[in-house]
Amino acid sequence: MTADERREQILQAALIVFADGGYAGTTTDQVAHEAGVTQPYVVRLFGGKQRLFAEVYSRASRRVVAALAAVGPGPDAKKEMGEAYIGLLADRNLLRLLMHGFAAGSEPEIGKLARWTLSEAFRLYIERTGEGPDEARVFVAHGMLINVLLAVNATEHLSEDPAMDALAECTFGSGLAAA
Repeated sequence: MTADERREQILQAALIVFADGGYAGTTTDQVAHEAGVTQPYVVRLFGGKQRLFAEVYSRASRRVVAALAAVGPGPDAKKEMGEAYIGLLADRNLLRLLMHGFAAGSEPEIGKLARWTLSEAFRLYIERTGEGPDEARVFVAHGMLINVLLAVNATEHLSEDPAMDALAECTFGSGLAAA
């Protein structure tokens, strides 16, 4: 395996482990174990947990922003941006990692990435749809609600609570089955 392939293997393992345990609850040893390498190798490549998490989180953030940026401006942009975000739901690790990144925002580098992700989603929504800041705020807030509902496995516990069912249905709409 080349060095680049090994690095990618570690980053993929880190995505899985950080999505499960979060920033605070994950060690570089856990990432190394998932990747099938030694912990010192992980530290040598990434310099420690914070830099490793920041790289994984940066990749996830760029993926979300790229999906939104791929939508061209115009009358269908609002719908297409929503669909682009919903399309990311297939990767639960991505969305759970984003939630952990927002929670770890007190770490300076991670907080900067989290703010960038939110501001880019906000800016792109305004730019692509031509709508104003209030509509962009609702779009970003709706995305965060989607993340929270997925993080608490709301869609896996439908029929337990009618209010939660109604919240999930109005949040996901026709995408509820996919979520």
